[in-house]
Amino acid sequence: MRFDFASLPAPDRYKLMVSTIVPRPIAWVVTKDAEGVTNAAPYSLFNMVSDDPPVLAFSSGPSPATGTRKDTARNVLATRRFTVCLVPEAAAAQMNVTAADLPPEVDELVLAGLTELPFGDGAPRIGESPVAFDCELFRAVEIGKHLLVLGRVLAMEIRDDCVLDAARRHVDTPRLGLIGRMGGGGYVRLTDRLEMPRLTPEQAMALARR
Repeated sequence: MRFDFASLPAPDRYKLMVSTIVPRPIAWVVTKDAEGVTNAAPYSLFNMVSDDPPVLAFSSGPSPATGTRKDTARNVLATRRFTVCLVPEAAAAQMNVTAADLPPEVDELVLAGLTELPFGDGAPRIGESPVAFDCELFRAVEIGKHLLVLGRVLAMEIRDDCVLDAARRHVDTPRLGLIGRMGGGGYVRLTDRLEMPRLTPEQAMALARR
């Protein structure tokens, strides 16, 4: 069935896209405002977009309550720093608490019972997350009602027991225990792994001739 996006309202386009572009990794974006209040919110419109320079991207829509920019976007534009923490299954319920549209003065980490740890000279990281990226604002692009934030990665922290070989940069990805976002209120565990080695051009052409 074909869906003509030019004739569909935005909520319908959203439902179709988020229920098919799955699973999406979840970025817990941690920021501080000008007064030093910590804010943390999860974003599934998120991914890695470049390795040289190393750049992550997330998209922040408006607050459902006010229609204005969310605290995360305002803080990033004001301070130019933020931390991205990936979400493990063990902290899924706490992540869900931080997803609520709370007032700016509320510290989501305290509310959710999460551990705030220092992380370089930028925003803190979440102790319950096995992976954190220290980012500075690379570029911010307005796309309709969304603000696309591109962050240059300055450093990253990986929990020690998830590093197989530090010298060779080998990570035990399954041990991270991360979850991904599906459509609606659905999430997925990243435990059903499918291994498929990359083919050489010769192997690909040989398979195509069968």
